[in-house]
Amino acid sequence: MLDFNVEHEIPVMEHFYTIQGEGKNTGRAAYFIRLAGCDVECSWCDVKESWSANPTQLVTIQSLIDEINKTECSFVVITGGEPSIYDLTYLTKALKENGKEIAIETSGSSELRGAFDWVCLSPKKFKLPLKSAYDKADELKVVIFNKHDFKWCEEQASNVSKKCELYLQPEWDKKEDHHDDLVEFIKNNPKWRLSLQTHKYLDIP
Repeated sequence: MLDFNVEHEIPVMEHFYTIQGEGKNTGRAAYFIRLAGCDVECSWCDVKESWSANPTQLVTIQSLIDEINKTECSFVVITGGEPSIYDLTYLTKALKENGKEIAIETSGSSELRGAFDWVCLSPKKFKLPLKSAYDKADELKVVIFNKHDFKWCEEQASNVSKKCELYLQPEWDKKEDHHDDLVEFIKNNPKWRLSLQTHKYLDIP
């Protein structure tokens, strides 16, 4: 396990200013902080480089704040890797002190620690979310990789609150395989919405 002082620094694979490409906040200008380190390691993950963390990736919280404040952005997305493996209390406190709205994208594999305005829960079969993650979810985003996932998404939806918004997102390499099934499923189950990885279609980070 990487040793560092969570009050001052955090392992970051990359951070950049872009447009949110998927889910509820699609289309919003967003500053992404992609943390390094993951305890889930999905076979179809499109950022496998984020699985491991090393000392060279440690970035001070203040330097992150300085970079974010160079932009016009007020919306910050913390993602990974799997961000819930870290105590994000000090990072989110610093972001809040600088007037930022904070979203986190997580599999919910560990207890969420920090202050978040929006919790996007993307559960994985490989390591199911904790109950507390379901309880905190504002958005449930289920990736459709195979036909069984249409049944599994309903099982996952039964674990979140009624206020939680529900999204289905085709796995990028399988999007053509499930196009018709996704359309029909959502038409028959209109509580679900479609999420597309628009950043990939637009070829932006």
